[in-house]
Amino acid sequence: MTKVKKEKRREAEEEAETETGVEVPERSYEEMLTNLNPIAQPMAGRKLTKRLYKCIKKAVKHKNIRRGVKEVQKFINKGEKGIVVLAGDTLPIEVYCHVPVMCEDRGIPYAYIPSKSDLGAAAGSKRPTCVIMVKPNSEYEDSYNDCMEDVQALPLPY
Repeated sequence: MTKVKKEKRREAEEEAETETGVEVPERSYEEMLTNLNPIAQPMAGRKLTKRLYKCIKKAVKHKNIRRGVKEVQKFINKGEKGIVVLAGDTLPIEVYCHVPVMCEDRGIPYAYIPSKSDLGAAAGSKRPTCVIMVKPNSEYEDSYNDCMEDVQALPLPY
């Protein structure tokens, strides 16, 4: 797209928003918890969820994430380490119910968060995603280590 087309498109979107006057309200954490799967344990709390989103955003800048069930599964099998973040509102459950078992077998910490659309947005994508693996890096080591400690402290479901 050329610069002119982008500007026209942006202006058209802004006009559409002002004409309708309807803003999409953000859903609260409690509202998102109502749509969870029965297997979504251990669930990250509100503060940990925000920290995980921030860590994911930092990892995206350095291209240190694995996104999607197929890619995460492949790198877990290869022995890659990191934090696995799963969306708790993914249906059908069979799409990704094997990933926590793989993580437990290999000692990789994992946590569920309430929304796959927010997970995709944190990864810099318009498309919702149900699984992300955040790999460690020296650039965001403090944030990563804080998230790692908190995710490991979550009680396992069994």
